[in-house]
Amino acid sequence: MKRHLTVAIAAGLTVAVGVSGCSKGSSSSGGSGDNKTIKFVAAIYDDNTKGYWDGLIKDFEAKNSGYKVDLEMVDWTQMDAKVKTYVQTKQVPDVLNYNAFSDFARDGLIYPASDVVSPSTLSDFSPTFVEQAKYNGTQYGLPFISSARLMFYNKDLFKKAGINDAPKTWADVKADAQKVKAGGAIGYGLPLGPEEAQAEFYSWAMNNNGGWVDASGKWAIDQPANVDTLNFLKDLNKSGLTQPNPESTDRKTVFNQFAQGRVGMAIGGPFTRAGFIDTVNKNLNYGIAPLPSKDGSQHNTLGVMDVLAAFKKNDGKNKEAVKKFLDFFYSKDNTSKFLKLENFLPVTKSAGDALSADPYFKQFVDALPTSKFAPTSNPAWSAVAGAVKQQLGTAVANKDPKAVLGDIQKTAQKAG
Repeated sequence: MKRHLTVAIAAGLTVAVGVSGCSKGSSSSGGSGDNKTIKFVAAIYDDNTKGYWDGLIKDFEAKNSGYKVDLEMVDWTQMDAKVKTYVQTKQVPDVLNYNAFSDFARDGLIYPASDVVSPSTLSDFSPTFVEQAKYNGTQYGLPFISSARLMFYNKDLFKKAGINDAPKTWADVKADAQKVKAGGAIGYGLPLGPEEAQAEFYSWAMNNNGGWVDASGKWAIDQPANVDTLNFLKDLNKSGLTQPNPESTDRKTVFNQFAQGRVGMAIGGPFTRAGFIDTVNKNLNYGIAPLPSKDGSQHNTLGVMDVLAAFKKNDGKNKEAVKKFLDFFYSKDNTSKFLKLENFLPVTKSAGDALSADPYFKQFVDALPTSKFAPTSNPAWSAVAGAVKQQLGTAVANKDPKAVLGDIQKTAQKAG
């Protein structure tokens, strides 16, 4: 779920692979050994993220004498490779901000959530996210931030092109993109680069009765509905209706172009307004609508959740310090401050009502309870997501969509 946008760099990316197949049991400490100093690896969401954590950690240390938090900030484009290295070298942090957890849980590397947060913190998580944070029926992931995805469209470009409403079907999307292109702009912004291709693709596939798994939970990445979806996206590109080279384009590029009034449509989240539009043009005339589906009969919403995972270290002696830090962060004031700063959606009940008072956020909050999520509880998801990020975009450029999805299916089956 994730923003992971403002710092993404598509070129020269270290190959991001999954972290399945981790070694069993507790990891080595790699820390100070005093059991009061923990290492926290936090993802960079935008230029504000580090300042938030620096301030929170300073406050935490002032209120918890003797306890220290060593902060490491990691760009999302480097995170997969970093996490793989942490695990392989047994130098995992005490707390990790990431988008997967179940492979760590399977391999006995992380604590159950009930071990590292208080009962009051645990009970404050919204049920929607608790279910996404479980492995084999036990909650291991700590819901951190969430997001939902909807269609953003430029009303001025639409008006110039003679378009009256947001697209409801895929045929509408293509027709509208053609009209917008005729007016001199990019019809649809398609980011299928190695930053978050899995979210873009799933936003379309779920609205064509496709997805990652079948009804029984088995991997179904190369199913006909997904092939059909990828062929549609390839057609948009080959018809010249997207920006150049979508296979290497990240969301930062697409959203900046949208904010500049150069893109007619793009899929965005609650963070799009403050993170991109307001920084470029607060007066941009745009609308937000449900995600279009192939036949217009359904409009599913992509739900995204990032988590915090607490690793077992020093034979469990780091547990007390980890719990102090996590309970401190999950206090209402601290979580609310992060959400407001980064423009994400709440994962706790105590922080939920305030955002719903804002009409802009309300449409995203309202979409969350019935949104669809990636199968993060499957330990193979890390490997699958890594393969999607690296391979999927090639299908809209010069490779066969069916063959590309078949290769990713093989990765999924091999990973478990």
